[in-house]
Amino acid sequence: MEKCTFSIVTQKYLVCSEKILNNMISNMSNIRINDSVSADFIVTMIPHHEAAVKFSEELLKYTTDICLQETAQKIINGQTKDVETMREIFCGCRRYRNDPQSMCAYRRQYGTVTQNMFSRMKSACPDNNININYIRQMIPHHEGGIAMSRNALRFNICPRLRLMLNEMIESQFKGVEEMKKVMKCYSE
Repeated sequence: MEKCTFSIVTQKYLVCSEKILNNMISNMSNIRINDSVSADFIVTMIPHHEAAVKFSEELLKYTTDICLQETAQKIINGQTKDVETMREIFCGCRRYRNDPQSMCAYRRQYGTVTQNMFSRMKSACPDNNININYIRQMIPHHEGGIAMSRNALRFNICPRLRLMLNEMIESQFKGVEEMKKVMKCYSE
C-alpha cells in the first residue's frame, strides 16, 4: 500500500491540528463538577468552543477557499461570543443544582458523546488538502457539540443556558450542513 506524502504546508497544519485536538480532549476530560449540570456543561463546552476557534484560525492561515473562509470566520465569531456569554452566566448558572442521579445520568451520556466525538475526530483520514482535513474534523466536532447540548437540555438547567443551547444547536446544525455541501464539492 502506497503511503500518502503530505506537502510541508499540510504537515504544519496537521501537526497544529493534532495539538489543538489533544489539548481540547485533555481540557474536556479533566473536569468534574458534582452538583450542577449547568456548570459542568459550561466548563466543558468552553474548551470545545475554544478548540473550534483555534481550528478555524489555523485553517485561515492556509485556505484560499472563500466558502470555507466564511464558514471559519462564522465559527470564530459565533463561538468566541458563546464563550464570552458562558463565562458571563457561569456564576448564576452554577447555582442550579441537580441531584446525584441526574448528575450520574448526565455524565454517563456526556462520556458516550465525547468519546464518540474524540474518536471520530482522531480517526479523520488526513488528506493533502487542508480544506478537506478541516471539514473532516469540524463535522464531528459540531455534531458532538449538538449532542452535548441535547444531553444537557434533558435536565434542570439555568434558563439562560437553556436558551443558549437551543441557539447553539441551530447554529452548529447549519454549520454542519454548510460543511457537508463544501465537502460534496471536493468529492465531485
